[in-house]
Amino acid sequence: MKKNKDRKPPDNPEEWLNRAKSNLVRARQDHPDIYLEDLCFDAQQAAEKAIKAILIDLDVDYPYTHDLMTLLTLVSEAGKSVPDELKEAAMLTDYAVESRYPSPAETVTDEEYEEAVATAERVLYWASNILEEEI
Repeated sequence: MKKNKDRKPPDNPEEWLNRAKSNLVRARQDHPDIYLEDLCFDAQQAAEKAIKAILIDLDVDYPYTHDLMTLLTLVSEAGKSVPDELKEAAMLTDYAVESRYPSPAETVTDEEYEEAVATAERVLYWASNILEEEI
């Protein structure tokens, strides 16, 4: 078992970014016994926590939501530029709830999974760069 990193307080944006990185590592764990929906949930969580790290750093209150477009809009309203290509991260929102439980929804394809992880990676990279500027 690996040691956990030193943890920071929950109001520290670096801690949120660390948790986002952890979710992204889990999202990349392609194993035949893991549903792609579960991996996409971790990709969504990585993006959500990365965006919330920025909001915490900007001292912006945000609602309890998994809606990434709502969170990205708050970042933009706080004066940080959100590149157009990151707005596609809103598609990850569906993985926050619907995919976590058995449902009649169609299963996630390999292509959708790869897109979800790539999108989460872009959001995390963007958030990391913003936080490095601020810290």
